[in-house]
Amino acid sequence: MTVTKEIVVERLKTVNGPDFSGNIVDLGLVSDIFIADGKVFFSITVPAARAQEMEPLRAAAERVVKAIPGVNGAVVALTAEKKGGGMEAPVPQRPAPPRPAAAPAARPAPHAPASQSQGKRGVPGIASIIAVASGKGGVGKSTTAVNIALGLAAKGLKVGVLDADIYGPSMPKLLGIHGRPETVDGKILKPMQNYGLKVMSMGFLVDEETPMIWRGPMVMSALTQMLREVEWGLLDVLIVDMPPGTGDAQLTMAQQVPLAGAVIVSTPQDLALIDARKGLNMFKKVDVPLLGIVENMSYFVAPDTGKRYDIFGHGGAKKEAERLGVTFLGEVPLEMGIRESSDAGAPVTVARPDSVEAKTYRDIATKVWERLQEEKDASEAATPTIVFE
Repeated sequence: MTVTKEIVVERLKTVNGPDFSGNIVDLGLVSDIFIADGKVFFSITVPAARAQEMEPLRAAAERVVKAIPGVNGAVVALTAEKKGGGMEAPVPQRPAPPRPAAAPAARPAPHAPASQSQGKRGVPGIASIIAVASGKGGVGKSTTAVNIALGLAAKGLKVGVLDADIYGPSMPKLLGIHGRPETVDGKILKPMQNYGLKVMSMGFLVDEETPMIWRGPMVMSALTQMLREVEWGLLDVLIVDMPPGTGDAQLTMAQQVPLAGAVIVSTPQDLALIDARKGLNMFKKVDVPLLGIVENMSYFVAPDTGKRYDIFGHGGAKKEAERLGVTFLGEVPLEMGIRESSDAGAPVTVARPDSVEAKTYRDIATKVWERLQEEKDASEAATPTIVFE
């Protein structure tokens, strides 16, 4: 059975609106509906002040859509944004129930990890989550992320990769993975695998040429599902290839995901470093440890003459790391082989493991792992202990 927008709309008309007044379609609360490979995406507009209590409404909409024959899954988000043509009629408000007397605020357990005390829920089975980010696109962040992941795997660690770039997923291409992920009981996705990595990406769920024209709430809903509704199993590290930039999606991801640390990727020139500083400051504001900076496209060596050219300048990221007191993880050259192997779906660390470039990435991965252990040790040392005498 082919799933159409009309079928989805008719089913959604069976879902009551807030306070059982009408249905969510006739009230204009449903956004444009996007369907790809049997998976349905849409959002529901609700009053911002009542978003938390509207979760059952969202769950009901998700349930009726998933029950449609031919639907493989649904991504439904709540949003307070006004969509075009939607929410023209005011949503009726019910009187607020009397509030109980305020109870003393509960303190976090003394031995609870910092991420939990800040309200960040961990992912079962994943020991550490590392973000690889950049202040702007086009600096080689995804290529760096996948080669760091492969470098960590080469150390004998169990590694996964989450491609969090909804608008421009690149992991299917970089890792040469094709096809659709299977599901467990029709609910939990099984990650795709290659080169010893477990991988999840929107690129596995939507055709390569399908444009993703979502707003922030839908993006975050999709990211949350790809993180928490995937059978990752036991992982030492999950590398998150973050979307480029420092917008709402990136900030919300940094705030809600228990990141053990972040790696910033930049090219050497001043313009790129300006954006890299924004990324560094974003992670600092949400108390995510900075594991270090990678300078990508650091220099170019002509293959015919062996002469070195600093096309984008050189050493800018290293100087910035020194200025900010952040670890400089290493410099990666602008090298044709890295591009060719990446385009072929065989990153340089697996295509040419003995090359200088592969060794550079493995050295960076080693430094990332060392910095991660240092941050863990520092966090444990800062945790108060109770001694009975």
